[in-house]
Amino acid sequence: MSSLTVIRAAVRIDLKDLDPADERWTDAELDRHIEHALGDYSQVSPIEQKTTLQTTSGSRDIDVSSLTPRIRIVAIEFPEGDYPPAYVPFTLWGDALTLDLASAPAAVADASVFWHKEHSIGASATFPSSHDDLIVTGAGGYAALEWASFAANRLHEAGDDVWGRYMEFANLRLAAFRKALRELPEANRLRTGRFYMPQQARFRSQTTDPGPA
Repeated sequence: MSSLTVIRAAVRIDLKDLDPADERWTDAELDRHIEHALGDYSQVSPIEQKTTLQTTSGSRDIDVSSLTPRIRIVAIEFPEGDYPPAYVPFTLWGDALTLDLASAPAAVADASVFWHKEHSIGASATFPSSHDDLIVTGAGGYAALEWASFAANRLHEAGDDVWGRYMEFANLRLAAFRKALRELPEANRLRTGRFYMPQQARFRSQTTDPGPA
């Protein structure tokens, strides 16, 4: 199984940053770019989770703050145990998930929450080792892009166009990374909407300001 140490070493090889006495990127900087690539990967190929949470008597709301690090909630099965499963529409505002039911549950009951979780990497990784190269490609692209941006207005012994070479490397790597993400089986999976309405089709709280149009 992959680890942060293995992935970081592979990124250094791709960046030709192999002199411990004169590293262009610190471990912390590369780790940040690895996390960036892993975040992009998680959006396309998340960990699929099923968690049982409980309703509150007389309330349609369920607290989903324990579901972390959460990307999205996909479906709610309520009540549990029916066959075929009963999926109900819902709305999400912050950590409050509201079941769109005609009447609130009269008693405490179990609800199955199907949700997507972010991947993580440390001593081990939650993604398959067959995707190591994909994460390395993205992280290397982001690292090169950072260095090109930093170096654009600085003189270098290797020549004034060194930043341009890093920018070209970054663009090629990131283009390959994004193409590979689009080609992942998870990105092209047909998800049925017959049993439930995906959460992203309903309203959710806004956590970022997109800025002026």
